[in-house]
Amino acid sequence: MVIDRYSRKAIGWALDRSLSSQVAVRALEQAIRQRQPPPGAVHHSDQGVQYASSDYAAVLQASRLIASMSRPANPYDNAACESFMKTLKQEEIYCHQYADFAS
Repeated sequence: MVIDRYSRKAIGWALDRSLSSQVAVRALEQAIRQRQPPPGAVHHSDQGVQYASSDYAAVLQASRLIASMSRPANPYDNAACESFMKTLKQEEIYCHQYADFAS
């Protein structure tokens, strides 16, 4: 999930069964297409392995975005995204039964 902190909108997302870097890259690429951020815009993430991957860093560099990462073991640095995910789970995921991953 990529959230624009200014508008507070989800602008990129991807879903998969794994936490591979390619899932995060797809969400990031979608967000970049959606918002077309100017060079030098800051992209903040936690320190997950997918966000520290060379694939993810290459997309940030190619888009001339500045990478920023949370401090180790400090969930408050990424509180906006954590709060969004909590709301998504409470209002969508926990309220519905899904037959399988695709539906």
